[in-house]
Amino acid sequence: MKIKYPTIDDLIFINKRIIETTKVTKAEKHGLLANVKVLENIIKEVEKTKGSIYNKATVLLTELVQKHPFESGNRRTAFIATLDFLEVNKVKVNLNTGKVENILRGTREGFYNLKEISNWLKGGDIREFKRE
Repeated sequence: MKIKYPTIDDLIFINKRIIETTKVTKAEKHGLLANVKVLENIIKEVEKTKGSIYNKATVLLTELVQKHPFESGNRRTAFIATLDFLEVNKVKVNLNTGKVENILRGTREGFYNLKEISNWLKGGDIREFKRE
C-alpha cells in the first residue's frame, strides 16, 4: 500500500481549522511563524523515516511540536495532523486521549523518546510527563 503523506496545504489547513474551532486565548491566530520550508522539511523527514507507519506518525508529531512552525496551536495541530495521517492511511487509532495535553507538553520538552511516542500512538501506555 502506498503511503499518503500530508501536504504543506494540509498542515496549514489543519492549523487554521484548529485556531478557528478551539481558540484558547484571544491572542491566538493562524499563520506560519517560520517560512514554508520548515513544513516542507518536516514532510520530507516523515517520508524518509524507516519502519512502520507509526514510526512515520511519531516523526510527524514530534517535528511539528518541536519545530513550532505556526504562530499558535502547534501541539493541537501536530496531534490532529498525526491522527489524520494515520486515518488517511487506514490505520486504526486507539489512543488514550485523556493524557494528550500532558504528552504533547512532554514531547515539546524532549521528555519522551520516539519509541515511547510510537508505542502510545499504537494504543499502548506512556509514562506520565512531570517537569523535573
